Amino acid sequence: MAESPRWSRIIVAGIITGAVMVALNKGGGEDEPPARASVVPSRIDIPSLGIKAPLMKLGVKDGQIELPPYEKPETAGWLKDSVVPGDEGPAVILGHVDTKTAPAVFYKLKNIREGQVVKVVRSDGKVAQYRVDSVEQISKNRFPADKVYLEDGLRLITCGGSFDWDRHEYRDNIIVYATLVRPDDSRA
Repeated sequence: MAESPRWSRIIVAGIITGAVMVALNKGGGEDEPPARASVVPSRIDIPSLGIKAPLMKLGVKDGQIELPPYEKPETAGWLKDSVVPGDEGPAVILGHVDTKTAPAVFYKLKNIREGQVVKVVRSDGKVAQYRVDSVEQISKNRFPADKVYLEDGLRLITCGGSFDWDRHEYRDNIIVYATLVRPDDSRA
């Protein structure tokens, strides 16, 4: 029972996330236009941090957002219930900060600064370019779901802060907020 606070926090986060995902999806996505359904983000580039990483699709399972597998530490994941980067609305990309043995794709994310560029390459060959507006380190207990999942722009999320050895997890999230500055009309 030592882990019950952790599970109740995960359950609460799952309920909030599930409600937000339902709001984003607005009924299951059956009305989604075929063109949008076929375009996905394929790579994230953050030149200032030396990051060029493939993207995989992530969903929501049992009220929890899926994470990229630890076996693929250099892969980030796009939350497929968010918009495709370059489209209007909130686009969310997640990545691990580290694994048990090494740094992962978003290890340097805490070093990104306001004004720096984030590019997302799409499967249609177009590139969405974003400018970083701010970086926030916030307790996982106070995760700003509305700001992340409902407001326009790109959100990059990883773990950060101090490590809780009893729970085997970081106490905080690092969240990067970025605004689209060049629509996806350029080519990769």
